[in-house]
Amino acid sequence: MAKANGIIKIEGTVEELTFYKKNGKNFVRKKGGVSGERISNDPSFVRTRENNTEFGHCGSSGKVLRRALGSMVFKAKDSQLSSRLLGVMSRVKNTDTVSARGKRSVAVGLTTPEGKQALRGFDFNANADLNSVLFAPYTLNTTTGAVEITGFLPAEQVQFPQGATHVSLQCAVLGLDFSTEVSEVAYSNLVNLPLNLTPTNVTLTPTSVPTTTGQQFFLMLISFYQEVNGVQYSLKNEEYNVLHILEVV
Repeated sequence: MAKANGIIKIEGTVEELTFYKKNGKNFVRKKGGVSGERISNDPSFVRTRENNTEFGHCGSSGKVLRRALGSMVFKAKDSQLSSRLLGVMSRVKNTDTVSARGKRSVAVGLTTPEGKQALRGFDFNANADLNSVLFAPYTLNTTTGAVEITGFLPAEQVQFPQGATHVSLQCAVLGLDFSTEVSEVAYSNLVNLPLNLTPTNVTLTPTSVPTTTGQQFFLMLISFYQEVNGVQYSLKNEEYNVLHILEVV
């Protein structure tokens, strides 16, 4: 490694030299590493190829879940969602104890209690997880997908952001088969309430419970709004919204 002292500061690779910046200083080093062709063909790198295959599969599985949920994800997500999903999908894949190394899958992992547990309780927005936002007890009926909150006091049982005047609650049931990528999602009614101390019995019932192969995911979405002149607007690009996996069966 050498320090680059030239007038023109270059970043990147030029022929066999790589220029980069570290701690405000410019350095240059000779390009190295193992070629992609060797990794793809050399028997010595069989473990690397297996790891790369499973890594790619876990990344794709995260995309499959995001696509299956559609607009719900766009209403409640953080900037690190893709990498966090990659991590949890890797944990699910690791629960596949029957497939050969390099062929372990999320689909097989989710057939195990440990695989389901890895995704149960996942928050799509790490900045607004359900347990730090909703303080009301609720019940989930996995037969109908219905979520009920009795005597809900929005102003007292919700940690709401400054400026919010209303909160909306909705649940959904997603049927998803990771092996075929076939999915179906059913949404509940949406309950919108002012952030006050008026007790309300909330019942969120999906239109159906998908019966596709694979797993069923039960989710809750909490969104915040500010009312101005009778119109409700999403609060601060929805960065305070919650999307949480309640259960996986």
